[in-house]
Amino acid sequence: MPPQSTHRQQIARLTAAYGRHRPIIQRGLTATFVLYVLSTTYNALFSNAGPPGSRGKGKGKAKSDGESKDGKKAPRVAVDAVFYQRLSGILRIVIPSLHSKEAMLLFMHSSLLIFRTVISLYVAALDGKIVASLVRAQPLPFLLNILKWLLVAIPATWTNSQLNYIQSKLALAYRTRLTKEVMTKYLGTEELQDKVYYKLANLDDRIKNPDQMITQDIQRFSSHLAAIYSNLAKPTLDVILYNYQLSQNVGAEGLVILTILVQSSAALLRALTPSFGAFAAHSAQLSGALHHTHSRLVEFSEEIAFYGGEETEKMLVEREYAGLVKHENMVLGKRWWHGCVEEGIVKWLWGSFGLGICAIPVFFKIPGVHSFDLGSRTEGFVTNRRLLLSASDAFGRVMYSYKDLSELAGYTSRVSMLLDTMAEVKKGKFDKALVSSASTGENARILKGRGKVIESEEIQFENVPIVTPNGDVLVKSLSFYVKPGQHLLIVGPNGCGKSSLFRILGGLWPVYGGVVRKPPSDQFILIPQRPYLSLGTLRDQVIYPHSKLDMEHDGVTDADLLAILATVQMAHIVEREGGWDAAREWRETLSGGDQQKIAWARLFYHKPKYAVLDEATSLVPVEMEGLMMQHATQLGITLLTVSHRPSLWRYHSMILQYDGQGGYVFTKLDAEKRLALQQEKEALEAKLLEVPKMRARLEELKYAAGERTKW
Repeated sequence: MPPQSTHRQQIARLTAAYGRHRPIIQRGLTATFVLYVLSTTYNALFSNAGPPGSRGKGKGKAKSDGESKDGKKAPRVAVDAVFYQRLSGILRIVIPSLHSKEAMLLFMHSSLLIFRTVISLYVAALDGKIVASLVRAQPLPFLLNILKWLLVAIPATWTNSQLNYIQSKLALAYRTRLTKEVMTKYLGTEELQDKVYYKLANLDDRIKNPDQMITQDIQRFSSHLAAIYSNLAKPTLDVILYNYQLSQNVGAEGLVILTILVQSSAALLRALTPSFGAFAAHSAQLSGALHHTHSRLVEFSEEIAFYGGEETEKMLVEREYAGLVKHENMVLGKRWWHGCVEEGIVKWLWGSFGLGICAIPVFFKIPGVHSFDLGSRTEGFVTNRRLLLSASDAFGRVMYSYKDLSELAGYTSRVSMLLDTMAEVKKGKFDKALVSSASTGENARILKGRGKVIESEEIQFENVPIVTPNGDVLVKSLSFYVKPGQHLLIVGPNGCGKSSLFRILGGLWPVYGGVVRKPPSDQFILIPQRPYLSLGTLRDQVIYPHSKLDMEHDGVTDADLLAILATVQMAHIVEREGGWDAAREWRETLSGGDQQKIAWARLFYHKPKYAVLDEATSLVPVEMEGLMMQHATQLGITLLTVSHRPSLWRYHSMILQYDGQGGYVFTKLDAEKRLALQQEKEALEAKLLEVPKMRARLEELKYAAGERTKW
């Protein structure tokens, strides 16, 4: 027998055996395909998830992956183990349990995604039947199929709208949950006040614009997180179901060929995809810097107007905007060419692959599949083409989802940095640029130390260094005490540590050594030279930070508040402004002196054990100043006062005087003797000012006398 005939017989036997076992082979290939899709999707998303720090430098990194504007190394942004670690931590916040509202919304969302895929499969089959009835010229089946098409549109349209609605609700729920968590850490709770908002702004340099991160970055993160689920889970499910149905129509062999071709081109597309996650993070950083520059312009508008600094501020704003525009143009350029490549591969190249697969049952005889008429072949082709287009679109969305995941990684890094920084600040770990002297000699030793804070009825500092947030040691060792009823006057030149002392007392600055004994922070009230007036009613200004309910709970009435205002000669303001419930921008409505009086009224309302006065009477008359000091003493409030007014000396019994060189004197204050010395000093200074004039007059008299002698 010729060898050629033998080969033909072997091929025929193999073909016959393949035809007999084709159902089993088909099921094996289909199961393998499902496992392959799941593993490929998992590996595509987690392929970089090695140990943190193990990933080398990739190409296409934006500036945020390297050095930031201030020269510090910015956090890396990539879809890797660090990203998944950050995301898992945030997910525990936004989805606290399986019984939470967010988990229920996610379950509803998943159910609707599956239901929409089932509808799509039914529509693909119905589409083929409609075309087949046209080819066969069968009007009744055609009309019945059109009726089915219209009926299936009802659940289809409802499902699509409901999906968008639940996705928006899910994003809002994520944002609400995350914002509550952040605000709890940022502003604290009634039981625990860590002053994180203050420490972020004054003791740490890592976050320049927490307001923008809390409002904008959390909103963007929540929207991307809600969208990434449908952009990832739904396409993966569609790829499996559509291709499974397709394998039943054209055979699993064609599906294997299609998978090889698609994966080869997908690998090329992934290699050409830029680092969009790093771009998103850097874009958010630049937007925050621009927002911060604008907010400074609003905050310091008066100072800028007096200095005439409009051109300088305009240059600063334009510089930040130019940096943002340059970055966005670069990203747009990369998105443009990436979009061209992406559409060319996903839409056109994969579309051509699909058309070739759809033609297999027409041009080739598949074992186990019987021949059909023209209508059946047309129905099969249209159905398969619809399935392929849907599968191609689903696979394309899986590819797009990696880009979305990269952008989510950028926003995740921003939100995670906010949470991590607040946690470290809460523990007393700060990252602040220090002065050069902070790293030398005894100053470095002081900055490495930590002191003790002990709750006490009295105020006492024992060998406590006064250190600013940037590491400048103002006083190496300060010791003094204040007993209840023993008012303390604090004087000294600017920048010597007077206000720094109050910040340590208030728990705002860390203690670098020694022992601080002080009452709880709620027993202090600070009245600065420019008091803080909140948004709200006139009543709110007096009782801040209490609410009206707190006031009523303490048994205080509006009549009591009016009596307090009368003490500071401000009772008329209630009628003038339209009552206690009148709401204004009080910083613009009240003069500087009236603002200081309102702050004193607030002090008399709360009646704390201690009051810290930082030039708190500089804008009120001396007579009013004396009345307020005396009333505070009558209420049992111990005063710690910074002031250069000699008129205040008589109200204090102790004095803490800085010399501006790191030294100080703490002693009893003899107000009468000090006033007498002050008056004598002023008299001598006045006389000394007259000496140059007297000498000039003497020279004139000598000259005049000399001229007369010549005559």
